[in-house]
Amino acid sequence: MDTNVLYYGNNLEILRKYIPDSSIDLVYLDPPFNSKATYNVLYKEQTGEPSQAQITAFEDTWHWGLESEKALQEIFASPIASSAVKDFMSVMPNFLGKKTDMAAYLVMMCIRLLELKRSLKDTGSIYLHCNPTASHYLKILMDAIFEPQNFLNEIVWCFSERERILKTWNKKHDIILLYAKEQGKHKTFFQRVLDPYSEVTKGKFKYKDEKGWYQIRGKNIMGSPVRRADGLRPEHELQYPGLTYRQYLKEGVPPKDWWVIPIINKASSERLGYPTQKPLNLLERIVNASSDEGDIVLDPFCGCGTTLVAAQKLNRKWIGIDITHLAIGAMKWRLEKKFPNIQYKVIGEPKDLESAKELANQNKYQFQWWAVSLVGGQPYGDKKKGADTGIDGYLYFMDEKDKVRKAIIQVKAGAASVSQIRDLVGVIQREKAEMGLFLCLESATKPMQMEADSQGFYHSPLGKDYPKIQIFTIEQLVVEGRKPDIPPWIAPVDTPPTAKKVEGKTIKML
Repeated sequence: MDTNVLYYGNNLEILRKYIPDSSIDLVYLDPPFNSKATYNVLYKEQTGEPSQAQITAFEDTWHWGLESEKALQEIFASPIASSAVKDFMSVMPNFLGKKTDMAAYLVMMCIRLLELKRSLKDTGSIYLHCNPTASHYLKILMDAIFEPQNFLNEIVWCFSERERILKTWNKKHDIILLYAKEQGKHKTFFQRVLDPYSEVTKGKFKYKDEKGWYQIRGKNIMGSPVRRADGLRPEHELQYPGLTYRQYLKEGVPPKDWWVIPIINKASSERLGYPTQKPLNLLERIVNASSDEGDIVLDPFCGCGTTLVAAQKLNRKWIGIDITHLAIGAMKWRLEKKFPNIQYKVIGEPKDLESAKELANQNKYQFQWWAVSLVGGQPYGDKKKGADTGIDGYLYFMDEKDKVRKAIIQVKAGAASVSQIRDLVGVIQREKAEMGLFLCLESATKPMQMEADSQGFYHSPLGKDYPKIQIFTIEQLVVEGRKPDIPPWIAPVDTPPTAKKVEGKTIKML
């Protein structure tokens, strides 16, 4: 089994095809919550200027249909589904009202959770992140699949954000359900995630020796600690021999099942603009507490890859799965930015011209997002909504300190022509960009190349000239490994694009 790998595609199919039985040490999943929301990515340019580029990442809405019917029948026929699972799934649709959205959601989750249990080692555990919309239903489903005795914790992640006046209490928490594959065998390393002492508690430990900070406590004549005998001083050790002892400050307080971890604020360099992004601190705590170095961590709904970043940082192996090239592109960008020498694979992306054409025929938006990621660009705009701006992406560079510059990216899946190169020139002028990249499936015609060459060069302050318009075929990028000739960064910039509130809808953060 490959590790340190990103899979593009349906996680159910990938789990069945690529993930062997009893091979995973830790699973974390943050699936859609069935909250009936549409999550949008609203990027901010790396210059810090706001952008109107809004991309629909996914719709968190489920409907009963043929796919739900098929999945339900597969559950009933599955050899890895227990009688408890089949009993629950036989009554659940009727209880909720068959063909409801919640029933469809639970069927979708059930068939995937069965595969995740199959993939876990006996020493493994699973964290299911959800919110109160469906957490109560998911708890019953997890009991049926993993068995009630393997339930370990319901963790409440408490967070704060801008307060709003509502007709109900402000909703400031998510739920994380923790189950073991087999209780008693699962790995735990909770000493790694101890909570810090309060300043008041630490202030009581005033003295220090070779073992660390301590306070002097008292005993009664039977040798038992005296609850209120605090505030003793070193001279009391001589004054009351045998009736005092040194209590040392430990590393921290054993962790509770409610975690106060802030969401990613708008100013954070961690924030990518990807919907449902969770704080790295949250995932580091989970990975640290329930896996060891060298273990394999799996996230089947990995979005922009926070689980993978935490695993890589803590020396774990990892597997990530997502169904959009928008997410895969964000993960590649993030991993390579955070770990410049990282080695990993991407499975499911086009590897040749024919598979690229197939993707373009299946979904032109996915094709555009994927093509933009080939040159390290950032996608721009939701082509499903509004007029075409002539921009499919941006590639930023900084060849002069504190001056961020950009190249416009255009992607063409169909036949290309010289008029499109002229259009790109117009967009560059309109956007006051320095360069343009034209990515196409078909080879450039001679008039196209001549028009591009006629635009001359971008003269960089670094003293080098770069072709102002560069044309690449997808085959050149994928098969030949060609890269754009773009100025490098000369100053460290680690500020990713940022998400904002869109049309009154709160974008949930990963």
